[in-house]
Amino acid sequence: MDIIQHSIAVGKYLVSPLIRHQDDGNFAASVSIRSGRGSGMHDRVMRFTPRFASHAAAARYAVAQGLGWVRERHPRSAPLALPCAG
Repeated sequence: MDIIQHSIAVGKYLVSPLIRHQDDGNFAASVSIRSGRGSGMHDRVMRFTPRFASHAAAARYAVAQGLGWVRERHPRSAPLALPCAG
């Protein structure tokens, strides 16, 4: 089961970590980066190959990668990051 936790609003983007518990006991990390609304919404999902010993470590990695992606494209948006209910 995928879990979205602690989404972060950054400018026009919503960065949400997606963490999956693996059969071997480790955790896989992905991140959703959403922008737009309604029929104009776009959702980019990136899956990562490293595996993590804890849910928290996987979530930190996913958020860092998502924020890095946003910062590369919109450097001025990065300081506006605020946690959202997720």
